[in-house]
Order: sequence, then structure tokens, then C-alpha cells
Amino acid sequence: MRTILLSFEPGTLSEKQLAHVRAAAPDMRVLVTRDRDEIKAALEEVEIVAGGFPRDLLPKACNLRWFQQWGAGADWLLRHPEAVELDFVLTNASGVHPIPISEHILAFLLAFARGLHQAVRVQERHEWLSNGQQHVFELAGKILLLVGVGAIGERIARVSTTLGMRVWGVRRNPTVGALGVEAMFGSHRLLDLLPEADFVVLTVPLTRETRGMIGERELRAMKPTAYLINIGRGGTVQESALIWALREGWIAGAGLDVFETEPLPDDSPLWAMDNVIITSHYAGLTPHYNERAMGIFLDNLRRYQAGEPLHNVVDKKLGY
Repeated sequence: MRTILLSFEPGTLSEKQLAHVRAAAPDMRVLVTRDRDEIKAALEEVEIVAGGFPRDLLPKACNLRWFQQWGAGADWLLRHPEAVELDFVLTNASGVHPIPISEHILAFLLAFARGLHQAVRVQERHEWLSNGQQHVFELAGKILLLVGVGAIGERIARVSTTLGMRVWGVRRNPTVGALGVEAMFGSHRLLDLLPEADFVVLTVPLTRETRGMIGERELRAMKPTAYLINIGRGGTVQESALIWALREGWIAGAGLDVFETEPLPDDSPLWAMDNVIITSHYAGLTPHYNERAMGIFLDNLRRYQAGEPLHNVVDKKLGY
């Protein structure tokens, strides 16, 4: 029987959400499980998958036609290149993250501007800093360079401009503008733009093109008063070069939610750096995550049933 596999832990989806899935596809069986043996037993019948499907089983899912992943990033394709050639459509959860991630970026911006990263550390030591010891500045008038201007980038651009910041964007196709972005540039202009930016915010996915895109050359091009913020993927930054840059003062600091190796190893020098704010890859978390992701899936399920184009289709060769 044609089957929709919802690969989630028990209790993740509510009965109301499951009822919506069944109503949208009354001619299909809905199987909810993360159990590997149950998944393997149903592989020949699985036509649609949503959630955390085991990637190594994809080649054995001979009737799979559509995989709705529950996250936005598709860099797992770099580790499973065999999936690129398989005959299924991959869609992602783009649209879930703009609000929480833009607020996370804003928190980094404000923390550095008002010296909160320093204040938290001296608070732990019960130390009072005089006005002369504080280093603060205003965001108004600062240039924010967005590297990657998708839905997340567009929202942080709108938020930043309300604070009086100037926002420049770098995207694959610079002819496509975005509300709040003063000027859009192609990726080949990155080195020209870095010396002008006060904040460089990375929201790009990890692909063959973006892996290690920020290294020694790019960090040396930045102003010593500039900050790097990465909420995309850790692999887009050469971490050894970043550590060097932070130690030597090529840049003022970094707000990092993602890392080359996660969890960040205990012995990473980044942990002890006063000019670094670390969050443990939770910029996209929100209590509304499953609600929004389910909305995307249900909309696509109705489209699938009607033979209409799906939203959020990932180009498996490009990886986004």
C-alpha cells in the first residue's frame, strides 16, 4: 500500500497534526515511526517521507518519490552523494527559521554593541567596570554585510534597517533584490566588500562552493573593529584561521552558533576567548518549529496529491 512515513519520535506530532495528514492523503497509509527495523520493513511501500529518515536507507527506498526534510540545510548530501542521483524530490523546511534566527543574529549584534559579552564575564567575577573601561558603540550607521540572502537574510535586513543600519547583500544571483538590502552584489565581490563591513553575517548553506569560503585572506580583509557572525554552517569558515584572526586582532570578535566539529571540542581555544560568544547550534530553535514545518509539509502534500509543483524544492546537485 502507498505509504507516508513520518519519521519522528513518539509524541513529536500531535493527534490533530496526524489527522490533518490523513485528511490530506486519504488514499495513503500513514506510518509514524523512528524504529529502523519498522522503517526497513516498510521501505518498498514508502512513497513519501517526512522527518528524520535514515540517509543510508534512501537507495533501498525504491518507490520513494518525495522526501520532506524537517530542517533547512541539505549539506547531508555531501556525505551521501548517492542520494543526488536517486529519483525523488527533496524539499526542505525553509520558512520555519527566519524569525528565531534573525532574532538570534540581532542578539549577537546588540550584545557586541553594548558590551554584554564582557558584562557577563565580569559579573561572574563580581567585578564593577567604570565607564572608562566599557567598550560600547551604536548599531545605527553601521554596515552589515549579509553573505547569503534567503528568507533569513531578508528578515534580518528588515530588522537591521529599522535600527538605522545599512545592509549590503551577497548572493549567487545579485539581480534579485531584497527588502531592506541597500545594495546586492555577486559572490565574486566578497573580498571588495569585506573591508567596508562592520558586521559580516553568514547565512549561507554548506555546499562545495561555500565550504571554507571564509579563511585567512577574507579575515585579513576585514576591519579590526568588525565582527563575524555565523549561524549558517560551521564548515563555511576555516576555524583555524578564525582562531588566529581573533587572537591577533584582525577582527574584533565573533558570534558563533555553528562549528566545523559539533559539539565544539572541549579543547577548542574559542571557549576561552573574551571576544567570542558561543551558542550551541540552537539559533533556529523555536517553540513553533513543528507547527510551522508541518504547515509546509501539509501544503506540499496537498500539492503532491494534486500534481502541482512543490514548494522549497532543493536542487540536489547544488545542495540548496
